[in-house]
Amino acid sequence: MKKRKKERKFSRKKDQRKALLKGLSRALILNEKIETTEAKAKEVSGFVEKFITRAKKQDLTSKRILLKFFSKKTVQKLINEIAPRYKDRKGGYTRIIRLGPRKADGAKMAIIELIK
Repeated sequence: MKKRKKERKFSRKKDQRKALLKGLSRALILNEKIETTEAKAKEVSGFVEKFITRAKKQDLTSKRILLKFFSKKTVQKLINEIAPRYKDRKGGYTRIIRLGPRKADGAKMAIIELIK
């Protein structure tokens, strides 16, 4: 029986794919807005939203889990600045804005940003 695929593979092995998502989500947390391909934006959206929901708990366990994925600077920004902004919001912390195709290879581009 054919099953629905859970995530995109981006023609990468598991460790490379995880590193790509960690790098994109780190950039999104620190800059609050990045430009990338549409597929990567869709994939990183769910990845970041889980971390924001985790940071909203504001406890030691959450901080330790976040520190496994991100640097201390990134976790501090996530817990001290970003999570309090969404304390009354239940989800949907990111917005994806589609752009035109990239000139070089025609890939669909998008801007992913944290909602203010």
